[in-house]
Amino acid sequence: MAPIRPKVSDRQRRALLVRRQLLAPPLRATSVEQVTDALVALHATEPATVFLSVAARMTGATPQAVEQALYEDRSLVRMLSMRRTVFVVPKALAPVVEASTARTVAARERAALTKVLAGQLGHDAAWLDGVERDLITALADLGEADATQIADAVPQLKEQITLSPGKPYETRARISNKVLTVLAAEGRIRRGRPQGTWISAKFRWTLAEPHPQVPADRARIELATRYLTAFGPVTLDDIKWWTGWNLTDTRSALSGTGAIEVDLGHATGHVLPDDPVLGPPDRADRSSSGPAVSLLPSLDPTAMGWRDRDWYLDPAHVPELFDGNGNICPTVWCDGRVIGGWGQRKDGRIVTDLLTTTTDRRIRTAIAAEAERLTEFLGDVRIRPHLRTPLVRRLEAVPPGA
Repeated sequence: MAPIRPKVSDRQRRALLVRRQLLAPPLRATSVEQVTDALVALHATEPATVFLSVAARMTGATPQAVEQALYEDRSLVRMLSMRRTVFVVPKALAPVVEASTARTVAARERAALTKVLAGQLGHDAAWLDGVERDLITALADLGEADATQIADAVPQLKEQITLSPGKPYETRARISNKVLTVLAAEGRIRRGRPQGTWISAKFRWTLAEPHPQVPADRARIELATRYLTAFGPVTLDDIKWWTGWNLTDTRSALSGTGAIEVDLGHATGHVLPDDPVLGPPDRADRSSSGPAVSLLPSLDPTAMGWRDRDWYLDPAHVPELFDGNGNICPTVWCDGRVIGGWGQRKDGRIVTDLLTTTTDRRIRTAIAAEAERLTEFLGDVRIRPHLRTPLVRRLEAVPPGA
């Protein structure tokens, strides 16, 4: 007879989510590194997401503290990795992320660039190797430089290719950004401090510190273990989606973690053997005093942490919160559940739109307190999500003073 799998309720999962994702005031971290480590990786496609994900989970967070970790202490590393997405990861985890996901992404990026250069400009791989050597030499001399400065030092980078040929949004662009992306994916260069404010995506570039080499199979097991620690219980499909691995590698890595199966009601979940959800109910179900309210940014690691989201997000709200590519806009959370979204007005005021009706005055008070805390963090900076979801558009249409 097959062993009976422990049952884990949605309520238990939400309680674990709050605790592990640091989504209640008593649980907040005291450093940028602690936040990043707890979440495994911070989404960094939109630069502001890194800062706002930290602000939601750290006591006394400031943009300067995040910049210190990224650009001065270099305790965090920005990488193109899981699902061909840019993430910020702890420096100690960077070799694992590189070996388990980034190498595959880098190989695909190089193959795509080589094909475009050959097809559009007639350049072969040897030509690209020479340009890259010149780029690395120039960057070593410059120390830190933006794409324009690098192209001035290596004129071949000014050659142009057609992006998205035949599409309505077809455009011409220099090859410099494509070459820089490949070198960054391979860990040979890295993004430095951006031009302008901390929300800018116009990064300067510098040479990267080499990472220790880790065998890919071992790295996948370690990354899967870290993911289970921060996000478990998870389904096999959750792991496959979050990492971007194929099914064979996902199954192999999951097996290597020693995870055990649990019954999630609608699916089979997986947790590490020492997961607290397997302990007495009061350990896994205990919640903090008062509602656990957070305002999380677009593409926040929690909102994008699972492929199966029905246990913390009403499926009816998906069209309001997600764009056509499956990316989520800024969200309001309460007790491990998405209850609405938020935005920033031109005057700096934070406005919210609750999709789940609540008459609990404590929740509304907590939302107002989080909005005030976020306003203080942002200061004079104004953010505008790139994601144009219905909720984002609706909030932007709210009349001043409403």
